[in-house]
Amino acid sequence: MHSLAQRVLSHIRRQELLTAGERVGVAVSGGIDSVALLRLLLELRGELGIVLSVVHFNHKLRGEESGADQEFVGGLARYHDLEFFADSDDVAARAAEEHISVETAARELRYGFFRHLLGEDQTADPQGLKPTPSVAFNGTAEAEPFPNPPHVHSLSKIATGHTLDDQAETVLMRMIRGAGLRGLGAIHPHLLVEDDDGEACGEIVRPLLGVRHRDLEQYLKDIGQPWREDSSNTDERFTRNRVRKLIVPLLEKEFNPAVAENLAELAEIARGEEDYWENEIAGWLGTTVQWSEPDWARPISERSLIQIAIPGLPSTPNHPIDSSLESRIDNAPWKVVNASVSRMWFLGEPIAVQRRLVKAIGEHAGIAFEFKHVEEILRFAVEDGPSGRELSLPLGWKLVREPEQLRFVTPDLREPAPARDYDYELPVSRRLTVVESGSSFEARRIPAGANAGYNPDNLLAAESLPGPLRVRNWRAGDRFWPAHTKSPKKVKELLQERHVALPERRLWPVLVSGDEIVWMRGFPVPAKFRTKPGQEAVLIVESDLKSGGTPIS
Repeated sequence: MHSLAQRVLSHIRRQELLTAGERVGVAVSGGIDSVALLRLLLELRGELGIVLSVVHFNHKLRGEESGADQEFVGGLARYHDLEFFADSDDVAARAAEEHISVETAARELRYGFFRHLLGEDQTADPQGLKPTPSVAFNGTAEAEPFPNPPHVHSLSKIATGHTLDDQAETVLMRMIRGAGLRGLGAIHPHLLVEDDDGEACGEIVRPLLGVRHRDLEQYLKDIGQPWREDSSNTDERFTRNRVRKLIVPLLEKEFNPAVAENLAELAEIARGEEDYWENEIAGWLGTTVQWSEPDWARPISERSLIQIAIPGLPSTPNHPIDSSLESRIDNAPWKVVNASVSRMWFLGEPIAVQRRLVKAIGEHAGIAFEFKHVEEILRFAVEDGPSGRELSLPLGWKLVREPEQLRFVTPDLREPAPARDYDYELPVSRRLTVVESGSSFEARRIPAGANAGYNPDNLLAAESLPGPLRVRNWRAGDRFWPAHTKSPKKVKELLQERHVALPERRLWPVLVSGDEIVWMRGFPVPAKFRTKPGQEAVLIVESDLKSGGTPIS
């Protein structure tokens, strides 16, 4: 047994990644890491007692090169007499359609295929795997049907070739973008996969998280196994490639040769810490935090346990809540529930516990508290002052400070919220929820030369922006100059021409950079701010909160 195989076997057993009798699909792209994973697991399958198959997803991003990758992987499966499950989709088209990055679209489609393989029983049709045009090969690259279809069940687990280098790069990227302990946990050894009903149907495991990429390359050379080179791995338009080619080598050369190993250790430490805190949080949410439905959200029959009949007066009918209120409750982008916690207990706990509890209450209720919100809540909680003082929170929530308790109060939906001006900073690569507009916003950085396929009406040239982006509703006197029009117009006139109803018109969102409106919902960005070929761009994506995040075109 090769020395690297022994190391991987030890890691698999220590992390309890694979168990005897499991059907394991090995995700193989054709590159060094995934091919090495397949060869290592072939070497170890007798020791582990597992049944292997090969899984490949063709992203169709590199034309004939992508097709050649699939043929290579299919040939590898055939050579080792393994079942071959393949699927493909146009990732670039999906990215453009959904207004997401190519990397995000590729991951969503690839993991959707993995989820299908883990969650479906293939007994009825072992050749055709949904979604089309998936096919199952019996060790052949030509997509021939099984001559005698076996009794094929879904896979137990899928193994991916993520390495220690991938782990280190992910930690670095999250540190740069901003992350807490949960984010620093980066790539987990196990990833639980759920079916459409929320039931666990399998796992994705990463047996190579303790192995460097260079060790895998040497292993393949030692055993004489060829692989495919992915040209996109050298494309520095992608953030991960820049981190891999520029930042990690610099850190290794100038600061610490073992920086990758140290970053991977940091991820493992963070995951352990996060596991501990998650158990603690579960206890707090079930005992320390008291949850209650607002009185106004319950039917009248549930609001009064005792009804007194007065002679000569008609009795009060037990009506349910009206349908319009019920609709507003059902469609609210948060849980309509109040939360309270003992103020004395809260202030007596370490600041780490206070932060975790506030964050957990927000997540449970559907409020995305940022660090600045959490710190503001902590300062408010400790202040002296009159009972009943309130602190405004995101999405219209409020925190009420009383002598004995802190109450997180959900917005009252009995009447539509009055229109009010709003103005929020929109950091690049962060999602911002704006309840006033009923939508969320995201400004995604698109590397130079990578803007093909995106809607140019929503692309801003990064170098043309005079300052940070802000989301606000339009104000009287605001003017906007959509591309392809002769001159700027008042925003009010533009919305009138579009016949936007008055209630919606009042809170219509615009994006401001410096003193200029650079983007407006439903209109192309001004010509002076539009990106040109070869320029770095900022993609503006607005998503509807009520539809679960559907992009607003």
